[in-house]
Amino acid sequence: MNLSLSKLPWYGQIVAFVILGVAGVGAFYYYYEIPARAEIAVKETTLTALRADIAKGQATEKKLPQFKAQVADLEARLNSLSEVLPEEKDGADLLRQMQTTAVQSNLVIKSFKPAPVVTKELHAEWPIALELDGTYHNLAQFFDRIGKFARIVNVSGLSVRGKDSDSRATISASCVATTFVLLEKPAPKKAPAAAPAKKAA
Repeated sequence: MNLSLSKLPWYGQIVAFVILGVAGVGAFYYYYEIPARAEIAVKETTLTALRADIAKGQATEKKLPQFKAQVADLEARLNSLSEVLPEEKDGADLLRQMQTTAVQSNLVIKSFKPAPVVTKELHAEWPIALELDGTYHNLAQFFDRIGKFARIVNVSGLSVRGKDSDSRATISASCVATTFVLLEKPAPKKAPAAAPAKKAA
């Protein structure tokens, strides 16, 4: 059947044009407007996120001098702590310090014997057996000066014995001076020992 708008009455032609116009607008909205709006919404969301990132970056930039000051402070603290708890044990340096301190205290180091290192989780303990000759006063001065060392030195196991009064040294003392070394990597934790398997009856 051959359809022609020209054969419709004038009001029918108007209705047909309205229907065609609505259909065209609907097709345009459905195929072009909706996808375009969705794309714009995605881009606006991305833009909002970028603006938030930029704001965070600008806020961080303003705090950068404060962060640098904190880093410098932490590095200074680390340097001071490395003197108290060094990362490497230096027997020669510690012996020199002990020897100098003993001379200043009028003591004689008769023996300096480093013992095996005891490894803990974050540090290692390095005990050193000492034998000293002098007087009670000299010994007290020696321990007082050791207590002022930059590095930590704990004294334990002190034993004092009297000597002949003919010599200048009236006592002979022995003790264990323990210093500490910071481990670069924490010691691995030992796995718990497996329970022995029960023998079959």
